[in-house]
Amino acid sequence: MPDAPLPLSPDLSPGSSSEVSEVSGLPGTAPELSPDELLDLDRRHVWHPYGPMPGRSEPLAVSSASGVRLRLARPAWGREELVDGMSSWWAAIHGYNHPVLNDAVRAQVERMSHVMFGGLTHEPAVRLVKRLVDIAPEGLEHVFLADSGSVSVEVAVKMCLQYWRSLGRPEKRRLLTWRGGYHGDTWQPMSVCDPEGGMHHLWSGVLPEQVFADAPPDGFNAELDPAPDPAYEAHLRELIASHAGELAAVIVEPVVQGAGGMRFHSPAWLRVLREACDEHDVLLVLDEIATGFGRTGALFASCHAGISPDVMCVGKALTGGYLTMAATLCTSRVAEGISRGEVPVLAHGPTFMGNPLAAAVANASLDLLLGQDWAGEVRRIEAGLRAGLAEASALPGVRDVRVLGAIGVVQLDHEVDVAAATEAAVRAGVWLRPFRDLVYTMPPYVTGDEDVARIAAAVCAAARAG
Repeated sequence: MPDAPLPLSPDLSPGSSSEVSEVSGLPGTAPELSPDELLDLDRRHVWHPYGPMPGRSEPLAVSSASGVRLRLARPAWGREELVDGMSSWWAAIHGYNHPVLNDAVRAQVERMSHVMFGGLTHEPAVRLVKRLVDIAPEGLEHVFLADSGSVSVEVAVKMCLQYWRSLGRPEKRRLLTWRGGYHGDTWQPMSVCDPEGGMHHLWSGVLPEQVFADAPPDGFNAELDPAPDPAYEAHLRELIASHAGELAAVIVEPVVQGAGGMRFHSPAWLRVLREACDEHDVLLVLDEIATGFGRTGALFASCHAGISPDVMCVGKALTGGYLTMAATLCTSRVAEGISRGEVPVLAHGPTFMGNPLAAAVANASLDLLLGQDWAGEVRRIEAGLRAGLAEASALPGVRDVRVLGAIGVVQLDHEVDVAAATEAAVRAGVWLRPFRDLVYTMPPYVTGDEDVARIAAAVCAAARAG
């Protein structure tokens, strides 16, 4: 989409709102909320992610979105619209209000918006599953459609545990991962998030106790052989070997650890994990929820290593940010092993599993992605982020600057002042969502060069302010 000017309005920060009555009336008849009414109701009733109730800070209200721009219901710090630097948490890779994706939703809703997946099937889901099998790493032949990324990890863990039970080895029930990871906010995924630095340390002693390796050494290195750190390679291999009798699976985020710290590591470690898992009869699960569909410069991050997992989770960008959907893919070995067990079914069945609307827009999103030079677009964004973030290395308080594919990260040597950093980014005309010691961006792939430069400048501004 062509770069459009960002209009200015009088300097105005998000203000307080007055008390209003609750909205009532028949569906479709309620009057449109004013910005003050919307924010008042939001403050009193809406529980936002990773926030307290009631909220302590006022969110920005978005009235519409198109291309890479979010239109605000009320100007904030002089801005009426913002360039989205977050792809709505990795998901909106094609931007917003895309005509192809809009048409896919309209066409499908006229046929059926939903039908249960138990005992029934339909073309959008079957086409999507076949498409995923076709593009996934070799050997992943079977697909379980899930509601969200976290649920797809739950399903992956359940697959691995049930596989070993079906083979008469119920003692293989623990998971191994490395520190610094994040796999979601439901129960089993929380157990393999970082146990100390992550956001789920509150549940220590309650969650299943898993096996944790040291975090992989920092730095993406495309060279696979030899592994860049022999001591760390030995650490991984020894840990898997010593726990092999109780390990159902190893689960990691390949190449990029997302919400656990936005750290990049060498794909060589994926090769080491694959070899060690094969040697000691342990399954390998790769969580590609954030990294799948091109974000790191490869269609799946495991492609950097040239390996295939036994189980793989995808989500986020699957539907282009339109509807929630994820998937857990597995090999025939895993599927057939479960089917030979005392309970020969995977006892999991979300109500909205295989939702036709989500499947239809996911098919359209994959058509869009694979029908263009997505890799070239990601390389273009990577080059723009490298150029634009170069100055951040010299800023006071900056510990590290790193870019991989369409991901840019500025790490500080202190916790980010989220309010100050957000204000600085918005004043620069960009929406970012800093956390912990990080100011980062993952723009939609349709972001033009001028907007990539604008996003990079906003990241630098946020790092100065935060």
